[in-house]
Amino acid sequence: MNIKSLPKRDRPMEKLIYGGASSLSSAELLALIIRTGTVDKSAVGLAEEVLSYVNREIGSLGRAEVGELTRIEGIGLAKACSIVASMELAKRYQSDVGYQSKLKLDNVSAAAEMIMRDLQYEKREHVVAILLDSKCQIEAKVTVSIGALDTSSIHPREVFSPAIRRGAAAIIIAHNHPSGDPSPSEEDIDVTYRIMHAGQMLGIEVIDHIIVGDGRYFSMREAGYFNSYCIGEVIDLE
Repeated sequence: MNIKSLPKRDRPMEKLIYGGASSLSSAELLALIIRTGTVDKSAVGLAEEVLSYVNREIGSLGRAEVGELTRIEGIGLAKACSIVASMELAKRYQSDVGYQSKLKLDNVSAAAEMIMRDLQYEKREHVVAILLDSKCQIEAKVTVSIGALDTSSIHPREVFSPAIRRGAAAIIIAHNHPSGDPSPSEEDIDVTYRIMHAGQMLGIEVIDHIIVGDGRYFSMREAGYFNSYCIGEVIDLE
């Protein structure tokens, strides 16, 4: 059925305007992203096809790539790009504001589990910064950069820019290894020391650099590369 043939109160856009986004089903929300249907299917019907393709799991849709989505009949390059872009924006929103709950961070494993939950299945290397206040409470988790298929260069400017804007007292840097092996490379070690040095100059404590893989993590701090103190309070990891 064409969406225009529906009563206005049942059309996704009108439902969103008058009832709020929470009043829409996942298919209706996705229909607003892909905007148009095909000759045989409405935008909602096409959205249902997309959701069926990922077994109705929004998490799986968030990991889908453009080339994969274009295999679905009726989903061309433009629609696939819109879906992938919206999923990425949602992930970045979650990363940016989802941790502003003043959660107390008192050990490395808690930080590692947080990062693993978000990054362990990513196919590209993501660099994130967990921003902390002077009491080691989480202010935010910010995506700093997204690399190529298997590598990403971490520049101190990109790392500290959000920390400076938000007035963070300390940060934890983390990134994933898409290979699944969290063992640090020589580049990872060199970058860690560059970031630590930059943090000293800026007065922003670098507490750790965590690398996550497939269900495993590597902490530069736990491995003895540096000992770090959150400003005003020691993080006890013993």
